[in-house]
Amino acid sequence: MSEGIPQTAEQETKGTKEEKEARAAQEAAGVEQTGVSGTAEAAPAPRRADTDTDTDTDFGNPLRDPRDRRLPRIAGPSGLVIFGVTGDLSRKKLMPAVYDLANRGLLPPGFSLVGFARRDWEDQDFAQVVHDAVREHARTPFREEVWQQLAEGMRFIPGDFDDDTAFKQLRSAVEELDASRGTSGNYAFYLSVPPKFFPKVVQQLKKHKLADAPEGSWRRAVIEKPFGHDLGSAEELNRIVHDVFDPEQVFRIDHYLGKETVQNLLALRFANTMFEPIWNRSYVDHVQITMAEDIGIGGRAGYYDGIGAARDVIQNHLLQLMALTAMEEPAAFDASSLLTEKLKVLKAVRLPQDLGQGTVRGQYAAAWQGGTKVRGYLEEDGIDQSSTTDTYAAVRLQVDNRRWAGVPFYLRTGKRLGRRVTEIAVVFQRAPHSPFDSTATEELGSNAIVIRVQPDEGMTVRFGSKVPGTSMEIRDVTMDFAYGESFTESSPEAYERLILDVLLGDANLFPRHQEVEESWKILDPIEQYWATHGRPAQYASGSWGPEEADEMLARDGRSWRRP
Repeated sequence: MSEGIPQTAEQETKGTKEEKEARAAQEAAGVEQTGVSGTAEAAPAPRRADTDTDTDTDFGNPLRDPRDRRLPRIAGPSGLVIFGVTGDLSRKKLMPAVYDLANRGLLPPGFSLVGFARRDWEDQDFAQVVHDAVREHARTPFREEVWQQLAEGMRFIPGDFDDDTAFKQLRSAVEELDASRGTSGNYAFYLSVPPKFFPKVVQQLKKHKLADAPEGSWRRAVIEKPFGHDLGSAEELNRIVHDVFDPEQVFRIDHYLGKETVQNLLALRFANTMFEPIWNRSYVDHVQITMAEDIGIGGRAGYYDGIGAARDVIQNHLLQLMALTAMEEPAAFDASSLLTEKLKVLKAVRLPQDLGQGTVRGQYAAAWQGGTKVRGYLEEDGIDQSSTTDTYAAVRLQVDNRRWAGVPFYLRTGKRLGRRVTEIAVVFQRAPHSPFDSTATEELGSNAIVIRVQPDEGMTVRFGSKVPGTSMEIRDVTMDFAYGESFTESSPEAYERLILDVLLGDANLFPRHQEVEESWKILDPIEQYWATHGRPAQYASGSWGPEEADEMLARDGRSWRRP
């Protein structure tokens, strides 16, 4: 057919076709290319280096060069099955995140969402629940055309986790969506359920062959924390899950790792030359990592009592933040390299010799907080008066390697504290010699770099500066970087990034089973000590924790930062 067409014309025809397809892909993703003059125009489509055909058998973008950052990463044909879809996590985080991804053009047109729960609902009832959740909690504006496309791919399966009939219906729904929506057999199973149901759900997926991907497709499991309640239970759960899914198919969610500021910690350290040379024991005095909440347990007594703050937060969130803060530079920004360096840190962690002096646990007591009289933990509905569950935990850890030898890492978390905040504070040593007299520097503190994870995502650098005037007086001042002010777009929710990464198979931001087990090796001796030594200290709601925590740092000649 092309014999009568000059070669140059044929190339032009092909080039025009590629440009049109590139423009369509950009429009579908909601991306507008801007030329040098500032007018909107389609940028030339990058040519694929590995093929000169217009087809792509792995459903990737045939016009996309991996080095091209103009287009965002877009998931291929796929679907998401959420177990426990009626829970708060699903309603407030997962469903809105799915909508926000679709609204940003990051999901395929045929994306499908399947809910599984103990409700007597039809598909349209489930769609209405998702609609209400999206309207209330979505980050991006509601658009009817986006919603309608999503709603067409929604299905609901009623049943219990031990109901074989329900899992047969789930398999039928998956097969039907493959045919009607073109999901190509690619499914992620999100276990938004209490940990005790993890084994039953994965075993049912295996029994009904839902974990087995068709040729050329994938199946993945997404598991929320806590992953076990100690090392033994974590190892057993890993064994059960890995009997059904290969380790690389299992994505353990730690939503803190999906936050922009946590990822920026790696950029801060390894993309700049001004921080890394002083990021070591020669300059750093100590590191404080804080996750504080200003709320109590609410109606979660059944879940929280017996688990406590240390298991709920320190074992996963805070130890992960510590590993990212202390790790060496990875060989590459990929899951394997990050795992290698984080494991080195976790394996090098050393507990205090005296756990009574180097750890603190507490329970919030009744007090006035935010103008309201609030109940103490032991007065909450469903809590036994003899409960020793910690609502506050603080520990002092060391990282026994050349970079960090002798530098303490203080980790603390608690409920009913002064305000909601999560931050990493790297506090530096004072200047070895000061030419100024003591009165000039009496209000000067230590230099610090503070990475704010939430709620005001950003970073603060604290240093000393002369106060304007005729005398030499030096006080602390700060330079502040805030995401909301420095960039023209708001940061996506952590679950948006993490769900998209699951669909893309990108495991960079997900703790692997080795990290989970190493973290339990750190926390288990502390929990065992607490179980046999007294009761938690009491602290007033609205304060920053028990006096014992202040005394722990005072013994080291330091004090807690006030966020």
